[in-house]
Amino acid sequence: MVGSSHEALHRIFQKDPALLTRALQRVLHVPFPEPREIAALNVDLTEIEPVERRVDTLLRAETDEGTYLLVVESQGKVDERKRGSWPYYLSYLYEKYRCEPVLIVITQSSATARWASRPIRLGFRDWHSLTVRPLVLGPDNVPVIADERQAERDVPLAVLSAMTHGRGPQAPAILESLASALRTIDPDSAAVFVQFVDSCLADPQAKQMWRDLMTAIQYFWRHPLAEQVREEGRIQDRQEMTLRILEWRGIPVPDAVRERVEACTDLVQLEAWAQRAVHAVDAGELFAGE
Repeated sequence: MVGSSHEALHRIFQKDPALLTRALQRVLHVPFPEPREIAALNVDLTEIEPVERRVDTLLRAETDEGTYLLVVESQGKVDERKRGSWPYYLSYLYEKYRCEPVLIVITQSSATARWASRPIRLGFRDWHSLTVRPLVLGPDNVPVIADERQAERDVPLAVLSAMTHGRGPQAPAILESLASALRTIDPDSAAVFVQFVDSCLADPQAKQMWRDLMTAIQYFWRHPLAEQVREEGRIQDRQEMTLRILEWRGIPVPDAVRERVEACTDLVQLEAWAQRAVHAVDAGELFAGE
């Protein structure tokens, strides 16, 4: 189960490897040759020495022009350590597979995209021994797909659009179009895409809107994410119930009490607090004896 936007942003290319080459061709306008076959490879780049190094997603693309290794890195923020690790990844992979490596960075941040797109040059000023030029997919170049028919034509690209633009003002239109398009593909694939999008939506309103849209799609509730959503709903209900009981009884609720209740995710504990709220004479009695 995907648990973070970092994982979802590169796992989508494992789910649909051809999406990556389409993005290179259509979004970045890179004349990457049409693959005959794309296969996922082991992402572990660890050597015998006790230093673990892993890329996020590694794909091998067979084309008429040769074989390429597509190295996908999901990047949440600026990290200057990548100036060393990315060149290492590419050099190591070329030595191991003897195939040309291509580095693709995907991010939800425009600032991170600008940083990642800068060439990494190693050597001295007038003679660079090694230059790494990442290809970057981010909110400034991934298309906004807010039209239902356009989303239906390329559902994985519409998913990528939702994942990279989910925090912007166009999020509602993007999510509504994608929700409709998901009905046109097989339920198992759709359920995986639902989880990818859910993991990447940092805006609470956008995430809630997405989950509301998904309640109408029955296969969603057979996916492991559904139980997580239901659990979160039960927790929120208990939190609101506890505070509501105090307010109905005219008992003031200090900010510290409200924050503690809203931060609790233990259903048993919340149930105990709700029962105490029925008889408490002040809000602090919720936590008596704890």
